[in-house]
Amino acid sequence: MSKEFEDIPGTLLFNAERSRQGYHLNMFCMSLMKADKRAEFKANEAAYLQKYPMTEAQRDAILRRDWNGMLELGGNIYFTAKLAATDGLSFQQVAAKMSNATQEEYVKMMIGGGRSIVGNRSKTEQNRG
Repeated sequence: MSKEFEDIPGTLLFNAERSRQGYHLNMFCMSLMKADKRAEFKANEAAYLQKYPMTEAQRDAILRRDWNGMLELGGNIYFTAKLAATDGLSFQQVAAKMSNATQEEYVKMMIGGGRSIVGNRSKTEQNRG
């Protein structure tokens, strides 16, 4: 994995390695595009997840709706958005959760130009201080 991109706080590069890692997690998410699969999943989430050979950490992240955790475990934001839609959440609502903000705080931050660059340029720099 490119260390250059891994050093940026809040940035997870979805590359070939993460794609392989998250293949089954992402295929689960894609299954939610079908109404009958969404209904089956909502009826018994844990049982439905057993159909996909994911890691326990991936299943746990899904069940807890740990959006950042799913990305760290190979999830692709566009695939995990299918899970959010299944839960009735907008992309903006999920982005707020991923930013540890309320939706209102997230909107205000984005209208104000996004996350401050102060302290967000390099993980390496953060660890030195």
